[in-house]
Amino acid sequence: MGKGLLWLAPALALLASPAAAASKIKIGFVTTLTTGAAVIGNDQKNAVELALKHMGNRMGGLEVEIIFADDEFNPQKGKQKTEKLVKKDKVDIVAGYIWSHVLMASASTVLDAGKILISANAGPSALAGKKCNKNFFNISWQNDQTPMALGEVLNQRGIKTLYILAPNYAAGKNMVAGVERTFKGKIVGKDMTKWPTQIDWASEFTKVKAANPDAVFTFYPGKHGPAFIKQYQQAGLTGKVPLYSVYTIDSIGLPRMQKAKMKGVLGTFMTQTWAPDMDNAQNKRFVADFKKKHGRYPTFYASQAYDSMFFIKAAVEAVGGDYGNVTGLRKAMEKADFPSVRGKITMGKNHFPVQNFYLREVVEDADGNWTTAIRSTVYENHVDPYAKDCKM
Repeated sequence: MGKGLLWLAPALALLASPAAAASKIKIGFVTTLTTGAAVIGNDQKNAVELALKHMGNRMGGLEVEIIFADDEFNPQKGKQKTEKLVKKDKVDIVAGYIWSHVLMASASTVLDAGKILISANAGPSALAGKKCNKNFFNISWQNDQTPMALGEVLNQRGIKTLYILAPNYAAGKNMVAGVERTFKGKIVGKDMTKWPTQIDWASEFTKVKAANPDAVFTFYPGKHGPAFIKQYQQAGLTGKVPLYSVYTIDSIGLPRMQKAKMKGVLGTFMTQTWAPDMDNAQNKRFVADFKKKHGRYPTFYASQAYDSMFFIKAAVEAVGGDYGNVTGLRKAMEKADFPSVRGKITMGKNHFPVQNFYLREVVEDADGNWTTAIRSTVYENHVDPYAKDCKM
């Protein structure tokens, strides 16, 4: 370098530093923003935006740019949108994913590019076990766990015979596998229905009546949940055959059920890792501000989307804003040292959370609004059953 160019050295060194190389971190967030399932995706989007507001739109001193991508409730569309985020938008981290079949179609696009992928909801068994990946993290649960907890509840309540109704796709199969893994009684009927097109269960309810089980287990997320509950009531099953569910009743559907005076949903039970009444500072702030802005309680989908942003923030801060340091980000994420709305959680060896699962009941709050409240702890620090197959 000539003497006349020596003055450039300090400037070039500054430009080479991580903080000066970029002042913005780009995060792609894949969710469902059209079709009937958009109510869930928009709930996640609202939570992400609230999280960014709470962190002053900065992570590790960097401005945050979120690029939302609509998977249109379709695996192929989800894969295409993921490819655009990685190849054209050149995001640094990809997060989101409500649906297991969309995540499974999209995961390799992110992971093969050497980027971090974070699921804010979907927890398919393959990614928890044999297909686990060092750059894949789940910040919600493994699909089987919540119904496994429900199976334990059924045992505790003396249920001897059970009828199962669930959609025939990856998550539906995982939910059924979960409850079958722990339920000790007899399954007297099982219908796996076409997803997502079937939204009428008259023939299935006729079979339930004929089987006369002690209880029915179901999993129908999104708009299918309220429709299922309404038809269950219309079929005359409410009050006769107790209904236990996972991911079927949430804070999107409950206001609609309340407006429709579907009182049969009050007092029903489900299992989950989170509820609006969890007593910690992060959750209280999240729930209060979400209710203030949107006029209702957030869902568990929202709670996980909110958590995913603080999960990323903690990792970015741990590497001093050097978000290109994937190894450093990964090590920080494995520590899971972030303020979760669920309280303290840890990360298992397969990069799925180790956390508590709770029994929740649909109740009416002090203001007359229908919501859910924790009644007991079913599992403490639960490890998903596929972690043993992960060779990381």
